Amino acid sequence: MLFEFSMSTLDFIKECQEKVFSGIVISSEDAEKLFNIPDVNLKELAKCANEITRDFNGSKVDVEQLNNIKKNVCSEDCTFCGQSAFFDTGIETYQLPTPEEIVTKAQKAKDEGAESYCLVAAWREPSSRDFEKVCKIISEVNDKVGITIECSLGFLTKEQARKLKKLKVKRYNHNLETAKSKFSEICTTHTYEDRLKTLEIARNAGLELCTGGIIGLGETREQRLELALELARLYPEEVTINMLVPIPGTPLELQTKLSNSEILRMFSVIRFLLPESVIKISGGRETNLDDSGEELLQSGANGIITAGYLTMNGNEAKKDLEMIEKIGLQA
Repeated sequence: MLFEFSMSTLDFIKECQEKVFSGIVISSEDAEKLFNIPDVNLKELAKCANEITRDFNGSKVDVEQLNNIKKNVCSEDCTFCGQSAFFDTGIETYQLPTPEEIVTKAQKAKDEGAESYCLVAAWREPSSRDFEKVCKIISEVNDKVGITIECSLGFLTKEQARKLKKLKVKRYNHNLETAKSKFSEICTTHTYEDRLKTLEIARNAGLELCTGGIIGLGETREQRLELALELARLYPEEVTINMLVPIPGTPLELQTKLSNSEILRMFSVIRFLLPESVIKISGGRETNLDDSGEELLQSGANGIITAGYLTMNGNEAKKDLEMIEKIGLQA
């Protein structure tokens, strides 16, 4: 979609930035115009997003490590996911490990410079038995490591969310995955509203929210904007944006990746919409980007996941910390 600007594009970007600095929430119309600026103006958009990041968040980069504590054989049919029981992807499977195993890995993450440690499980929702096992793991990590714990355990009951809060879990991750208008093409075993309900349960229990999605699923630019505006409505403490890495055996295995310029648009505009949030470059960073995230960390992002993801490897933590230092930021 093309827009007629009553001022120069650069002046418009600066005007939106000044609104953010003044505490004014930019409108959906302004966000749409920012999302559709010409490629020639992307560097200015990124520069202004970076200035917003530095003003609200300083030079600190939030570095997180994940632990996929229960892998594969998930009952949901998310078309991007190598852990779904619906697709034959050849990914190894395992059940919940012992608390001792997780403590060792959490300590390693802390020693490698991770600020937070996220426990992720591949299921629709935890059974009562599995939830108690996860709670035991959390207690052990709290007692023996002392790293900030986050969780991504699927759908929660109100009682489970309150228990996580009592265990000092800081943040609950539950991604929207994509725009509402795209969601039914990506998953049929649950709804977009189911995901929103889980976020509401987590927030009502006093947990901070981490939510976001995956870009490059075949969605339009308008649908990426739709997702960004929904995230702005929720105003989570953390936004996590993944870039699809097509997994053989899934329906999206032949999906063409997004251009770096489209990825930059997403991160930059989200920063205008969410000036105070951690905006984290997540899965696909190493394979989709030309520089493992250097440009995005200077274009609105202020967080990364390091040392691997749910089903794929990532950069070594040391390499990522050196990258952060190289561009003048702090881990």
